Amino acid sequence: MQAVKIILDIIVVLASILLTMLILMHKGKGGGISDMFGGGIGASASTSGVAEKNLNRLTVIVGLVWVAVIIALGLLTKFGLI
Repeated sequence: MQAVKIILDIIVVLASILLTMLILMHKGKGGGISDMFGGGIGASASTSGVAEKNLNRLTVIVGLVWVAVIIALGLLTKFGLI
């Protein structure tokens, strides 16, 4: 069972890094912190609607994987399997 814990830990770390990168890739909606750091640079850097939809889908999928692995690790720890 120790190998399962190591694999799940690796998946959590990779999903966390990927989720952070995906969230930072999203287009700023304006008026928030994203404008302070250069998010409001204009329409020249805007993404297409399809690309934004795909980025949203990928972000949600990676987020769900991250949550599922966190729950699995918690259950394994709670029941003393790892």
